[in-house]
Amino acid sequence: MSTLRTLHKRHLMTIPYSSLAYGVADGIDVVDLDDDAVFERSVVEGRGGACYHLNRLFYRLLGELGYDVTLLAGSTVEGRAAFGTDVEHMFGRVALDGDEWLVDVGYPGPTYVEPLRLCDTVQTQYGNQFRLVDHSSGFALQRRGVATRWGVVYTFTTQPRQWSDWKELEDNLRDVLSEPGRDDTREVLCGRAVENGQVFLRQRRYLSVRNGREQVRTITDDDEHRMLLSRILSGNLD
Repeated sequence: MSTLRTLHKRHLMTIPYSSLAYGVADGIDVVDLDDDAVFERSVVEGRGGACYHLNRLFYRLLGELGYDVTLLAGSTVEGRAAFGTDVEHMFGRVALDGDEWLVDVGYPGPTYVEPLRLCDTVQTQYGNQFRLVDHSSGFALQRRGVATRWGVVYTFTTQPRQWSDWKELEDNLRDVLSEPGRDDTREVLCGRAVENGQVFLRQRRYLSVRNGREQVRTITDDDEHRMLLSRILSGNLD
């Protein structure tokens, strides 16, 4: 378990989530991706990617290392509204030592930095608390910080998935991006884990979660915005 925990955290600290890693044409492809090409851009070049780049590669890595890993799908309120499907977010589940663990190295918001056990008890990581509550036919993953209330990260079921299950999302995403007059196809959404938490930049909103304490700022200065974006993408966050 210690190896899986280290792999998960180090991946989040080393490879950023980045909406800027792939152009719109590349980003529309969710199902039929070239794993070697994704590895070259996301990992070797260190440019990161979205959940279906990062978690796809992590799923392959864990499988090649001999872990019993299953692909899962989750959804967010924002994603369901935008894309009209519950098969949105891609992540995984690992069966190990008699327990099942959620693994996710590609979520663009505060979440678990280390694998999360699939159980009904509250779990604490770096000042954040997590719990899984019943939701419809599956679960809602909830998180709260030191001074925040419980909030839903995403909902999901434990139904095993395959790459083709994301075809509806791919088609809907293509439709959304082709809407006349749409000008938000290059949204800035980047994040990376640090030793005691995570940092994110979404457009002009900068969020830092360290030891469970959240700090949010709106970045109005262009130079500071470029500096913060560069630091997240490069990992220079000390």
